[in-house]
Amino acid sequence: MQKTNNITIRGTKEGLILFLDDECSFSDLVSELEEKLSSKYPQSSEGPAVHVKVSVGNRYLTEGQTIELKKIINDKQKLIINEIESNVMTKDEAEDLIKESQMTTIVKVVRSGQVLEVKGDLLLIGDVNPGGTVVATGNIYILGVLRGIAHAGSEGDKDAVISASRMEPSQLRIAEIVSRSPDYEENEAHEMECAYIGNDSNMAIERVQHLGKIRPKITNV
Repeated sequence: MQKTNNITIRGTKEGLILFLDDECSFSDLVSELEEKLSSKYPQSSEGPAVHVKVSVGNRYLTEGQTIELKKIINDKQKLIINEIESNVMTKDEAEDLIKESQMTTIVKVVRSGQVLEVKGDLLLIGDVNPGGTVVATGNIYILGVLRGIAHAGSEGDKDAVISASRMEPSQLRIAEIVSRSPDYEENEAHEMECAYIGNDSNMAIERVQHLGKIRPKITNV
């Protein structure tokens, strides 16, 4: 590892990581970055390209500052910037994270042709009729009969689950894994069940009493 004042460069198998000090002024950072890259990576079309990741720590970058950093690095013909990583969230990102961690409770019947879509977990008190669809980026809990379509983990969360008081779906989907109702036998005891993605990457159905073992992190207590 080499370090000069505000910038640390670390070589990895994937390329370079540039650690930029988050306490100095941005102008000082830019000046040092230009100088350091010019001395170590002069303009040249020879040799393989080097991929670069930039870590700015607790520094918030404006859109203009982000563009300026990318330009300084990409102007070096052998350097290709892959990512700028920051510990700081924008207001929009923070609001999205809050929504993702919350549960939306809705009391209604989702009828044929209707689509109910939420961020985070969904607690639906009511039925999903054939032709109706419920979608959540998190888990789906239905206190009623599921006869339509349910899609949990809609943004790719394979740990999401779908639970219903009575499971008679036309289609179940978790992340990109899809399963249709003919794959499951009717639950004659009408026990509450949950669908999840198992270790074999296939969808499975279990009694809801097993949910704590299947997804131990699903509870916050």
